Amino acid sequence: MNFLFLEPFYGGSHRDFADGWVQHSRHRLELITLPARFWKWRMRGAALHFAKKVQSPSDFHGIIVSNLLSLSDLKALWGSDCPAALVYFHENQLSYPVPPGESIDYQFGFTDITTALTADRLLFNSETHLETFLSSLPGFIGMMPEYRPRWVIEQIRAKAAVLSPGCNYSPGPANLSSWDLSKPPLIIWNHRWEFDKRPELFFSVLDSALSLGHEFRLALLGENFQVVPRPFLTAREKLGKRVVQYGYEPSKEKYREWLRQGVVVVSTAIQENFGISVVEATRHGCYPLLPKDLVYPELIPQEYHDDCLYSSQEELVEKLSLILANPGQYRKRREELADHMEQYSWELVIDRYDNELDRLAKRFKA
Repeated sequence: MNFLFLEPFYGGSHRDFADGWVQHSRHRLELITLPARFWKWRMRGAALHFAKKVQSPSDFHGIIVSNLLSLSDLKALWGSDCPAALVYFHENQLSYPVPPGESIDYQFGFTDITTALTADRLLFNSETHLETFLSSLPGFIGMMPEYRPRWVIEQIRAKAAVLSPGCNYSPGPANLSSWDLSKPPLIIWNHRWEFDKRPELFFSVLDSALSLGHEFRLALLGENFQVVPRPFLTAREKLGKRVVQYGYEPSKEKYREWLRQGVVVVSTAIQENFGISVVEATRHGCYPLLPKDLVYPELIPQEYHDDCLYSSQEELVEKLSLILANPGQYRKRREELADHMEQYSWELVIDRYDNELDRLAKRFKA
């Protein structure tokens, strides 16, 4: 069957997700995209662009869109030509933290709500994300001075489900490289270079590790969609030759090679609904150190929570110091965690995604 995939923010995890589904699906997915910039304008105006870009939407058995597109606007413009629609929520604007110096724009939260209401099916990338979105709705709607549409909560819940994104690695036992213990351990940062990943806290933790006498190398990976944040510029100058990679690595193979060399991957995020970067790094052999909240307790097996999750900056410094002092003792645990991440391989999740499209197409026939 033929499906239309509209992605108004084709970059980062949105790009990887779209490419993965298109590549692995048993159906034909026609992907139409816009560059990953100006996300606010994408939410406001991408529907108008796609409405004219696609000449015959009724030719498709269904459409897939990410939540950075106003589906209600698109449906209004296409009218009866619009096929059944599935929306994938990578993030939402009700719970996303506001950057320093900015104030919340409630219109984006309402766009998420109307997109959810006009969709035929909603998929969220984690249980944590779905419950965070649903639990944010009562307070958000409660801010309205009158005529509060509380009915939307159950209507959205009734059509929503969780389906973790696929990751681009093969299933089977993880094939890990041996750590080169003749060199200082390599720390991996492979997250977006943005405020919600708290790079200033990450570099503060590294400063603490150095003050305790620990050495390391550092690979600063991940995408940056705007100007380079000041914490990265300062860290590059301060850490000098310890920084062995600075900036996004476009080659997937070279990127995976950095992960294979990594001893530990650290997250200091205040917003994470799934964490593809952490899953990929762990799958390729990095030992994860992650906040004890957000989606991370959902990703890491319960028996590893005490080892991998932290509740304070001091605890992160302590756990990182233990790894830097004796990385060899973490080899077996990193192998078990790498095998745990097998379940997110695209080859293992694709049938569930395509089954969703099968059900969507039945709505088209009806």
